[in-house]
Amino acid sequence: MTGAGEWLVDTHCHLNLPEFENDLEQVLRRAEEAGVAKIVVPGIDLESSARAVRLAEHYSQVYAAVGVHPHAASTWEASTETALVDLISSERVVAVGEIGLDFYRSLSPSEVQRQAFRAQLAIAAAMDLPVIIHNREATDEIVLLMQEWASGLPPALSGRAGVMHAFSADLEAASKAVEAGFYIGIAGPITYPGARELRDLSRQVPSSRLLVETDSPYLSPQPLRGERNEPSRVRFVAEKLAEVCGETLEETARTTAANAARLFGWDNGTDNSHLL
Repeated sequence: MTGAGEWLVDTHCHLNLPEFENDLEQVLRRAEEAGVAKIVVPGIDLESSARAVRLAEHYSQVYAAVGVHPHAASTWEASTETALVDLISSERVVAVGEIGLDFYRSLSPSEVQRQAFRAQLAIAAAMDLPVIIHNREATDEIVLLMQEWASGLPPALSGRAGVMHAFSADLEAASKAVEAGFYIGIAGPITYPGARELRDLSRQVPSSRLLVETDSPYLSPQPLRGERNEPSRVRFVAEKLAEVCGETLEETARTTAANAARLFGWDNGTDNSHLL
């Protein structure tokens, strides 16, 4: 496919989960046919982080992020930090994530989540990597932590601290995140009939700070809501974002792809010479 689609980037897609074990090649082929040029696959624990790196080292369009999700924070121990740093040695790792706080499900105790989150923020700063942030029912605390953390970042991360993934908070939180150097990740819910607040927010956030994502296999957009999501469907998100912002699909695709390139540093020492 030519045109806008060739610029599309799915900045958050869990191809490393069991849901994609049986048809990964077909999923990637459909993404290519839909014009998705790059895909970022974040980890949610050590095992999935290692799988993300393996996928990224095998498929040229895939990049990895490594991290421990708040749901898995109870698995955090001293050796976890060492293992993550080892994974970051791969050229294909472009971020630390998916990390953050989740006080909705609270599958790990809140203080344990905080400890794992802070430890991974420190790793990211030390390794000059942006972060991919998960937030559920923890907006105020996360925004304060992000402001604190971003204020002490090295020059290499200036203006590219990370992304607030699948953003669902309010405009005030988005504005504070942007001011701290974060991007705002827009996912499938922007297409849902009841998501008027998210559409209004997306219109007000500077376009230079927006990214599109699927969060596959979750959050499939209309009209495929309820089905397993996959990266080809990031086009639905980009189309709705373009409509909301009064742009063409080409403009939105080009802008969000450029934003992803700045955030993740596609050309910052990353090449394909070692791919299988």
